Amino acid sequence: MPCGPGAKLRRHVEPARPRPFRRPPPPRRFASALYEGCLLFGVTFLAGYLFITLSQSRWPMPPERLLAFRLYLFFVVGLYFVWFWRRGGQTLAMKTWRIRLVGADGGAVALLPALLRYLLLWTPMLPAAAALVALPAQPLLALPALLGTVLLQWGWALVDRERQFLHDRLLGTRLVAA
Repeated sequence: MPCGPGAKLRRHVEPARPRPFRRPPPPRRFASALYEGCLLFGVTFLAGYLFITLSQSRWPMPPERLLAFRLYLFFVVGLYFVWFWRRGGQTLAMKTWRIRLVGADGGAVALLPALLRYLLLWTPMLPAAAALVALPAQPLLALPALLGTVLLQWGWALVDRERQFLHDRLLGTRLVAA
């Protein structure tokens, strides 16, 4: 039996309980997404400049090079997100708006869920992309599909009991207030 000053304190201290995750409010998540778009403009501009310079391309690009360019940008943006999600759970915009991506256990996101999250983020965009490919001369026809995408992703988060996005619900990841 322990004796001395503070012995009673040590006996009655309970182990710390894990705090429940605090959800970032939807306006903060939306502001973070808008800021992320601004940052991605810079990332894709620099990556595009490097591609065009190193491949000595001219605009308009031939279709096979344009496909390579789009796949390259898809890879670069994916690398940006997966890198930051794996290293601290925050992109630059998420740091600014104090939002963190965590795994199901509250820890860092593993590589496979981070990759799948990036891919799942793009799946609602497929109708808009299909409209652009099918009707390249009329890009405004893709606008309703794009608006539907935004409504689907954000609408799910508004009706979900924990206000999580569908891709986070499927993968067991979550956005928490940092």
